[in-house]
Amino acid sequence: MTTYIVLVDWTDQGIRNVSDSPQRLDAARKLLSDMGGTFRDIWMTMGEHDLVAVCEAPDDAVAARFALQLSKGGNVRTRTLKAFPEAAYREIIAKL
Repeated sequence: MTTYIVLVDWTDQGIRNVSDSPQRLDAARKLLSDMGGTFRDIWMTMGEHDLVAVCEAPDDAVAARFALQLSKGGNVRTRTLKAFPEAAYREIIAKL
């Protein structure tokens, strides 16, 4: 599985309905699970982004579909970062 860092920002609609956010998170977990992925961690954050999630998905296409499906609801906008574990980072740098 590939790891992704997902930066999440509530839209105007999402913040107006912020009380529903936990239920939307549960729905997002199920959606990703149905796509073969999983949430490893999620944090509500203060600063530039509202939530930060660490997710795993089988491949980039699944991660892209997941992000697009989340955004379709109109409650959040996401930025997805593909994450490389330390071993992969060291291998990449060693081959420079």
